[in-house]
Amino acid sequence: MNKIKHFNPMKLREKYSIKPSNYNYSSFWLDNDWDTSFDTEDDKPKGPDLIQLASYRRAISNFVNIVTSEDIPVTFNSHGDSYTDGKKVVISAKLDDKEFDSAVGLALHEGSHIKLSDFDWLKDLENNIPTEYFNRGEKKGYSKTDIKVHIKNLLNYVEDRRIDYHIFSNSPGYKGYYHSMYDKYFHSKVVDKALGTDEYTDENMDSYMFRVINLTNKNTDLSKLNGLRDIWKVLDIKNISRLISTASAFDTALDIYDVILNNIPDGIEKTNEDTGEVSYERADGSGDSQHSDSDMNGNGSSSDESREITDQEFEDLLNGIENGEMDKGDGNGGDSVSVDMDSESGDSDSSSESENVSVSEQSKVLLSDSQKKTLENAIKKQKKFMDGDITKKKLSKKDKESIDTIESSGMSYKEVGNDLKSDNGWNKVGKTKCILVKNFTKSLVDSNTISMVNSHHYYSEETEEAVKEGLRLGQVLGRKLSVRTESRDTKYTRKDAGRIDKRLIAELGFGNTNVFSQTFVDTYPDAFLHISVDASGSMGGGKWLRTMKSVVAMTKAIDMIEGVDVVVSFRSTQQSNGRGRKDNPLMLIAYDSRKDGLVKVKSLFKFLRPAGTTPEGLCYEAIMDEMVEGMNDRESYFLNFSDGMPMFGNDDVDYHYDTALNHTEKMVKEIRNRGIKVLSYYIGDSYDTNRNMSEFKRMYGKDSQFVDVTSVTAVSRTMNKKFLEKN
Repeated sequence: MNKIKHFNPMKLREKYSIKPSNYNYSSFWLDNDWDTSFDTEDDKPKGPDLIQLASYRRAISNFVNIVTSEDIPVTFNSHGDSYTDGKKVVISAKLDDKEFDSAVGLALHEGSHIKLSDFDWLKDLENNIPTEYFNRGEKKGYSKTDIKVHIKNLLNYVEDRRIDYHIFSNSPGYKGYYHSMYDKYFHSKVVDKALGTDEYTDENMDSYMFRVINLTNKNTDLSKLNGLRDIWKVLDIKNISRLISTASAFDTALDIYDVILNNIPDGIEKTNEDTGEVSYERADGSGDSQHSDSDMNGNGSSSDESREITDQEFEDLLNGIENGEMDKGDGNGGDSVSVDMDSESGDSDSSSESENVSVSEQSKVLLSDSQKKTLENAIKKQKKFMDGDITKKKLSKKDKESIDTIESSGMSYKEVGNDLKSDNGWNKVGKTKCILVKNFTKSLVDSNTISMVNSHHYYSEETEEAVKEGLRLGQVLGRKLSVRTESRDTKYTRKDAGRIDKRLIAELGFGNTNVFSQTFVDTYPDAFLHISVDASGSMGGGKWLRTMKSVVAMTKAIDMIEGVDVVVSFRSTQQSNGRGRKDNPLMLIAYDSRKDGLVKVKSLFKFLRPAGTTPEGLCYEAIMDEMVEGMNDRESYFLNFSDGMPMFGNDDVDYHYDTALNHTEKMVKEIRNRGIKVLSYYIGDSYDTNRNMSEFKRMYGKDSQFVDVTSVTAVSRTMNKKFLEKN
């Protein structure tokens, strides 16, 4: 049997389909931090994971902006919002790894429509339809509203083909997302198989609509309806790139509608005896208000030669599709449409096109009422997709506001703990997710989203006083640290070149010709300081107030030193609200002098509080890529404040004893390997200093020390020692 070969974007899904099992098309684009798997259903957090949803939205937004080259807003569907304005892409709140690929595809599809479709033109669709089509349609028994819907559906189909081709040809790397979208929202096993049966083969509008919107399906049979082959030629999908606008797609849709009207029998003329008004009733006897099941299926009659297939036969047909047992030459008759992958370029050469009609000698194959219902639902789903009417789970107003806060704070998950080793062979070790917050905002404070930030914690007033005192002390400390910015001149005499040293002139008569001197200026390169603070629960009380005072003082002091930047981060755990061992390590970047002013320290640091446990090394691992490496023209320092040993546990990992000590030690070594000098302050009470200092030095190095962090003299002495070290 000869085949008609044309470009079919749908068939590309066979080549670029989503792989089975745990593979996602997304895994080609996303790194290992993108892991949202749970061992069991019981492990899943109650309610939506807002941090993960924010990450999904951010990723989808990036995809849309890359593909469209426009800054198109991507937002979640929420109560009261409309997503039919043609200005923003709206995504569902039901998102996980399994849903992500199709969600990306749908967002790209909607975004490309925003970029390429003329929504103003579409709003005026009725006025753009020539009167002759309304007149012809009404003579076939269809109302003006019916005709508008028909043409709109055809336009949607043609416009989708135009838009999809644009994306496929300009951004081929994103095809997989489109195939995933079509598999979820458009393709259906029952539709695939029904195309080969004798359903929807009567010459009425339902039959033509079903056959047209599935024209590029590999099971399409062009002999099933009169004029279907002509419609295929009108669509000319191989040369779909010729359609450069919504208006040109509309012209093609009208041409298709013209073929349909030419092949649908005229309606039965009816004259109102009272008014003399002439109307038309559809030739198949169906009407707007009374559609039988058979009418809806495009089969208004049956014959002795037709038979209904059994439910088992129907199931076998669907299973055959699922198992790859479909055969274009299945004996149902007519032309089947195949696609040459090389046609994707839109080459207009039609030499490969040929036709052959295979006549079936079998009786008509029809579906039972329940089977028809399954098919009808699949068709409704297709039409809803083309019309952009896809149900999207909504977020509550509160959750949407929380996600907005999460987005503005740059909050995301960071996978950590990949190389943990158990200290006893039975402790649970493995990767877990650390929450990384890159921007400390007032909205984050007000939302009470993270455990270590609370606008109402019980000693916020004391913390506020500590911040004020820290700013005052910082003024003093800054002057003591300013030695770094001063150049040091060293004069070397008795040189054979340079400036004449007057003190050596008298030695010329004694044979000393080295009477010159040279002055060398010793300066320091720019520097970067990362201050990381243990914000675990054990740091509460006086420890916290002393530490905050010192950290703020250092931040103020660094602000006074030219050429030095400072970042302040706090590490703790995000508490799970009573869901058991669901806590996550938490790392908050609270201040960055490269983009923040000291007003942020003054206004927001008072809301910080110690809470949770001590996942030291896990937090360092999460923030490793945020640290500034030491280079020839820049020195980098890491300053740690901590009160003891690392300790953390959740369902993923038991982070205690040697497991935690060894991992923290390894992360600190990694920091040093990046050319960053490490200084660690032990914030402890006198009674436990000796007990813990040995293990503290094991993790942070021999120059780690117990120091009174409220003593300006002690702090400046240790910091100057580190600052003034020469490599």
